[in-house]
Amino acid sequence: MADRLAGSRSRYLLSHRDDPVDWHPWGEGAFAEAARRDIPVFLSIGYSTCHWCHVMAAESFTDEATARQLNEGFVCVLVDKDARPDIDAVHQAAARALGGGGWPMSVFLTPDRQPFYAGSYWPRIAVGRQPSFRTVLDAIGRTWHGRRNSVRASAQAVAAELAAADQMPAGADRFDPQADADASFEAIRALWDREHGGFGTSPKFPQPMTIEWLLHRHARSGEEEPLQMAVHALTAIARGGIHDLLEGGFARYCTDAAWQLPHFEKMLPDSALLLPAYATAAALTGRADLAAVARGTAEFLLHRFGTAEGTFASAFDADSADGEGGYYRWSGRELRATLTEAGLDAAHWAPVLGVPPAAADADEAGFVPHLRSPRSTEDAPSGDAPAVPPPGWSEVRAVLARRRAGRPAPATDATVLTDWNALAARGLVRAGLALGEAGWIAAAAVTTERLHERIGADGAIGHTGRGDPGFLLDHAATALADLELCQATGDPIWYERGSRLAQTALARFWGERGGWYDTAADELFVRPRTHTDDAVPAGTSVMIEVCLLLAGLSGDLTWRQRALDALSATHRDIQPTRHGWRLRQCEWLSGREREVAIIGPAGPARDVLARIAQGRPRPGTVTVVADSGAESIPLLAGRTRIDGAPAAYVCQSLACRAPVTAAADLRALLAGTG
Repeated sequence: MADRLAGSRSRYLLSHRDDPVDWHPWGEGAFAEAARRDIPVFLSIGYSTCHWCHVMAAESFTDEATARQLNEGFVCVLVDKDARPDIDAVHQAAARALGGGGWPMSVFLTPDRQPFYAGSYWPRIAVGRQPSFRTVLDAIGRTWHGRRNSVRASAQAVAAELAAADQMPAGADRFDPQADADASFEAIRALWDREHGGFGTSPKFPQPMTIEWLLHRHARSGEEEPLQMAVHALTAIARGGIHDLLEGGFARYCTDAAWQLPHFEKMLPDSALLLPAYATAAALTGRADLAAVARGTAEFLLHRFGTAEGTFASAFDADSADGEGGYYRWSGRELRATLTEAGLDAAHWAPVLGVPPAAADADEAGFVPHLRSPRSTEDAPSGDAPAVPPPGWSEVRAVLARRRAGRPAPATDATVLTDWNALAARGLVRAGLALGEAGWIAAAAVTTERLHERIGADGAIGHTGRGDPGFLLDHAATALADLELCQATGDPIWYERGSRLAQTALARFWGERGGWYDTAADELFVRPRTHTDDAVPAGTSVMIEVCLLLAGLSGDLTWRQRALDALSATHRDIQPTRHGWRLRQCEWLSGREREVAIIGPAGPARDVLARIAQGRPRPGTVTVVADSGAESIPLLAGRTRIDGAPAAYVCQSLACRAPVTAAADLRALLAGTG
C-alpha cells in the first residue's frame, strides 16, 4: 500500500500514515482512481486535536476488517480541515444540506466530486439507533451499485441547494448598517443568559467576536446594555472551567451552560480573539480584573503557543495519555491533598475552586477548577463578581500547576497557519494599544514579519508555508495585521504591505456580484464563499475591515465602496452569534467617519495624545501615530509637529480641522458618541 501522506505538512495527515486504510490526499489522483474503478470516494475531514476524530480513528481506521471494507469499496481521501479550510467549508455546507456536519466529517462523493451522503462519527459497533460504521459502508456500497439514480438525484439536490445559497438576495441594495446592527442587538438580547453569562445554552461557545461587537456598539452609541452583556460574558468565561486558571488560555467551548466543564482542546483563534475583547472591556470599564485576564491571556499566547521563530502553533490536544481532559481534571481528594501537603488551607480553597461538597473526598478525576459562581444574596451578582481569583491565589496556583505538570501533557499541533497567526498578531496590537503594552505590539510585528516570508513571486501568501495555496482569510487577516501595525507604529512598510496584500486579495478572490470567494482556484464542485464568523471570522468580513481602514489611510474611497458592496451582497440572515465580526463593521459604518494623525517623537507628550485617540475603540475612526509625516501614507503626508510639539490632526470624512497639541483640545475634537 502506497504511503501517499508522507510528504504532507499536516500533523493530522501524518498521524494516519500507519493506518491500514489506503488513504489518498485530496487531489486529481484520488478521483481519477475512483472513476477508473467506478466506486465512490469516502472523504474524511478532521483535525489533529479533535477528540472524536481520534475515537473514530482508533475504532475504525486502525481496524483491519473495516480498512479492508473501505479499501475494496471506496477510494479513501483524508483532509485536515485546518490545512484546507476551503475543502472543509464546501463539504460542511454539503453535509448540513444532507443532515450531517461536524467533525470528524464523513462525506461520500461521486468520482466527479459530487457529495451524495454525509455524516460525522459512526461507532465501530452500533449504539442505540446509531448504526455501526461498517453498516453504513455496506449500505452506501449497495446503493452505489444498485440504485445509482438515487445517488445522482441526491448529489444534484445538494448542488442545487448550495448554488441557490450563493445567489445575491433581492433587495440587497437596501443595505442599512445601523438597521442591521440594531436588529441584531434585539436578537442577542433574547439569547443573553442572564444567570450564567454568555449567549445561548449548552454547548456554549465564548463568542469573542460577538462580545467585541457589543463593546464597539457601546463605544459608538453610549448604550450601557451592550457593555453589560459583554462584561457579564467575559467575567463568567474567566471564572469558568473553560478558562485554564493554572496555565492560562481558553478551551474551545463548554459542554454545560455554566461554563464549568470544557471540551478540552485549546485552539489558537480562541485565545487570540478573546485577548482584544478582554483588553477592550478593561479599557472601557477601568476594571483591573479584566485587564489581568487580558495580560494572562497574552502571556499564554506568547509563551505557550509561541514558537522560537516568533510565530504561533495551532492547538493543544483535548486528549492525553490519561484520556480526554486527563491533564486538566482533578479529583476532590487529589486537589485537597496537594494543597494540604503545601501547607495551604484546603478547606478554604476547595470550595472557592468549585469542588462540590459531595466530591471533596472523592477519588474520581472529573472536576475542573473554576471559581464558584455567586449564588447567595450575600454574594455579588454573577456579572459583578471579579474575573480573577481572590488574594492568595498566586501561591495556590503555583502549587497546583507544579502538581499538574507531572501528568502526561496533551500533544501540540505545531503547524503555523497564516490566518490564525495573523489574527493573533492583530489581537496583540489591539490589546497592546488598549492596555499600553508596547511589548505585545513588538511581538505582533515579529509574527507578521515571519508571515510575509510566505509571500511568493506572484504576491500571494501561503496558508502553511511559501508556495502552498493561500486562501482569502490568509490574505485578509495578514493585511489587517499590517494595517493595525501601521496605525500603532506609523511605519510606512506596514501600510505598503497591507495595501499590496489587499490588492492581491481583490485580484484573486473578488466575486462578480460583490464580496469575495474563499479560494482563487475553482477545484471544488462549488467555489466556497463563507459568510459566517464562526470559530474564525469569514475572510469577507475581515476584508471589509481592511477596505474601511484603507479608505481612511489612503483617502481612496473606492475601498469604502468595495466594503459597502460586499456588505450589500451578503447581508442576509444576520445572526449575532455567527456574524460578530461583520456586525462590528456595521458599527464602524454607523459611527463618525474620522481620520486622526498624531505626529511627534515618542515620549510623554505624544503618548498622552496617542492614549486619548487609541486607548478605547472609536468606530469609524482611523488613527495613525508616527514619529513624523510619511509621504507614502497619504493620511500622514504633509503632517508635522507644531512649534516642536507633537500634534494631532483630526479630519471628518477627509475634511481636516486645525491641528492641536493639547490633550484637552484633542479630547474636545473626539468628544461625543462614536
